[in-house]
Amino acid sequence: MNNWKKLLLSLTFVGLILPVTSISEAAEKSAGSENLVPIREIAEKNGAEVSWQQKTGEITIRKSELTIVVKVGEKQAMVNGQAISLDNPVQLTKGTTYMDGAFLSETLKAAPEDIFISLISEGDGKEAAKYVHTSVSGVLSPTLLSQLWGALEGQNGKITSEAIAKHVENNTVHRNVTYTFKTELTRLNITVRMNDNGLVDDLHIAAATPDVYQKPSYDDPSAYTEQDITVGQGDLALPGTLTLPKGEGPFPVVILVHGSGPSNQDAAIGGAKPFRDLAVGLASQGVAVLRYDKVTYEHTYKVASQPKFTLKQESVDQVNDAVELLKKNAHIDSTAIFVAGHSQGGFAMPLIIAEDKQHDIAGSILLAAPSSSFADVLTEQQDELVERMKQLGLDTDVIQGQADFYKNVAAMVKDPKYSVDHLPEAFPLQPAYWWFEQRDYVPAELAKTQNTPMFVIQGENDVQVSMNQFQTWKSSLQGHSNVTYNSYPKVNHLLSSYDGLSIGQEYAEPSNVSKAIIDDIVKWVLKSN
Repeated sequence: MNNWKKLLLSLTFVGLILPVTSISEAAEKSAGSENLVPIREIAEKNGAEVSWQQKTGEITIRKSELTIVVKVGEKQAMVNGQAISLDNPVQLTKGTTYMDGAFLSETLKAAPEDIFISLISEGDGKEAAKYVHTSVSGVLSPTLLSQLWGALEGQNGKITSEAIAKHVENNTVHRNVTYTFKTELTRLNITVRMNDNGLVDDLHIAAATPDVYQKPSYDDPSAYTEQDITVGQGDLALPGTLTLPKGEGPFPVVILVHGSGPSNQDAAIGGAKPFRDLAVGLASQGVAVLRYDKVTYEHTYKVASQPKFTLKQESVDQVNDAVELLKKNAHIDSTAIFVAGHSQGGFAMPLIIAEDKQHDIAGSILLAAPSSSFADVLTEQQDELVERMKQLGLDTDVIQGQADFYKNVAAMVKDPKYSVDHLPEAFPLQPAYWWFEQRDYVPAELAKTQNTPMFVIQGENDVQVSMNQFQTWKSSLQGHSNVTYNSYPKVNHLLSSYDGLSIGQEYAEPSNVSKAIIDDIVKWVLKSN
């Protein structure tokens, strides 16, 4: 089978119907008996635009992100830069150009991301790699793409031959096409991130879970507006949202910084979207909020291709870009730019302040932020979880094994025989460089040397960051008069109030950030301003 036919017919995998557009009998006769069709007529019927270079004989067909270039006399087409063989050469007859009808019609119907998904499902990484942009081609290589589907099936069981759903969502950086597949064990979402050139710019793969989030009672849509924004430039630019209070302004603003792991701009997890809650809650009371997709979420494979990726690159650099963006916005009070970091975002806050060379940040807000080294926090977190499960009378055998694993990781990180220049050969949590590059960083110690106003917020029911971390902030910064501390008895790590003893299982249920926390942040920001 010809190469282009193989690519396009494989689209039946995702349940697409690709009818060949009918042509007039006269057009068929004028093209002879070789199944050729008039390019302009068929392209325009399919919503495409055609341009013709008479000197070179080159015809360009454009439709959305799809570009097809053919040349009179040649037996190939360039589809988004990829060479595909044709059954017949392109012909010019009596001022009209003709080419293979089935190829033209089906290519105009087929989306490049559909072709890409079909190819990786077949293990054809060599062909799939032709649809990948150079920004990520180093990691989304033919070898990786050939093995990807098999690796997913090894983890999740055999994947159904057809996607059960397809969803398209655009942001300021990518057109994100998410395919949902059913497997023997679960459901998977595979998101193909397409750039403006119609090429694959990254992938994001995650379990497909139902969205059970419920808007909080304090969400008043009449009190704010939302604008799409882009933080940063280049290959790692991030899409985001600026939530502005209604009114003239200028307004104080809070930049939100994520915790660990890949996360979207809402910091969605289970039934919670804490960053969305903070955005609408603060904006409803006169404080603007800027939030953005985390770099490890929007650019998952690009980041994975960097063996020396650091905490600074993950959680700090984007804040600098966000500050510069906000300083140019007439609706924002440039003297009242605050930064709020949740969990790892709060852990990185002293690094963020250290990078604020122009002193643009008016204050920092720490939301469930570790004060000790990451390795120490990891060990404490595991002990806390095991202890809480015992209190609840639950079986701890499995979780104790998990705890031992992470504690061994922490011990390896702290082992002085290893360093960024001498990493363990088989470190279980990659990239190893990330762990060893910041192993001696202790947030509370760096914060001692800084004078930016700080608001430390901690839930007393937090299983991931304990009250010990909160107390360390207090003891380390006891000489700082511009630091405020608040703890909340029932609040868990997602900043929501939970009546039971939190062990993380409640994250799956709908929850919202405590209104008391939002009210206190508003008071502190306005007072500091």
